[in-house]
Amino acid sequence: MATTRRETRYLDPKTLTKISRLDIIARLVVEGFVTGLHRSPYHGFSVEFAEYREYVPGDDIKHIDWKVYGRSDRYYIKQYEEETNLTATILVDGSESMRFRSQDDLPSKLDYACYLAASLTYLILRQRDSVGLVTFDDQVRTFVPPASSASHRNLVIDALTQITPRERTSLGPVLHAMAERVRRKGLVVIISDLLDDPAAVLSGLRHFRHRRHEVIVFHVLDPAERRFPFQSMTRFRGLEALGELICDAGALRQAYLEELEQYVSELRHGCRQDRVDYVPIDTSTPLDVALTSYLATRSGMKRT
Repeated sequence: MATTRRETRYLDPKTLTKISRLDIIARLVVEGFVTGLHRSPYHGFSVEFAEYREYVPGDDIKHIDWKVYGRSDRYYIKQYEEETNLTATILVDGSESMRFRSQDDLPSKLDYACYLAASLTYLILRQRDSVGLVTFDDQVRTFVPPASSASHRNLVIDALTQITPRERTSLGPVLHAMAERVRRKGLVVIISDLLDDPAAVLSGLRHFRHRRHEVIVFHVLDPAERRFPFQSMTRFRGLEALGELICDAGALRQAYLEELEQYVSELRHGCRQDRVDYVPIDTSTPLDVALTSYLATRSGMKRT
């Protein structure tokens, strides 16, 4: 009887629609640009150079450093700390503020974050690397451990569709907790609107860097949050139990934009200092455009 209830739950039309939409968008986004990249910018982050040693017969010649050969006329092999594929962990913010969208024809911040997470999962698994998922609000709600099997994508997508925004953001403590939990060095991707104290957020990111993880932060905001287009008396309904406020939006616009710029600048500067990739994303930007642009830029940075 329990099995029947479980099957019925996963055959629910609404659930199937959500899952298929995520999967289709992930496929379209990835298939649309991955063939144009000669090499994925993610692959090999977990392989770090350690030292050189002289070539001996039987060594794989692909590890010969030809630049060193050109200078010394001798063959040297690059040795690495660990010869292993990438392990990635994607953290998705499921707090109530992520439900916001300013227009019916735009995805909510949460929908956009889920599309992005599903696309990255598809890409990473396509590379035969491992990926895990964490969903959170004021605490960790779901943890899908990393795996590399093709079927693992279904577990990740299912976890994304189960997110139910209901609590406030508490990003700092969550990042610290996961930095202690994710022990194997790899790639950590955070997808969030980052509506928390910037100092707490940066402290959590620094914890991951201390653990020698590569860190990427996708800062997802609605275009109305970025540009504040409101002009007249407006009723603002706060998410995350913040109540309602009626005010002259036009009179507040300049102060709001200045505050937002200071907040974003603090995040960007802190991320740069700690060598964290900070990627601002507007939910009105097509996902394939945003993701392709970032990956191409990152790939270029890694080659220089």
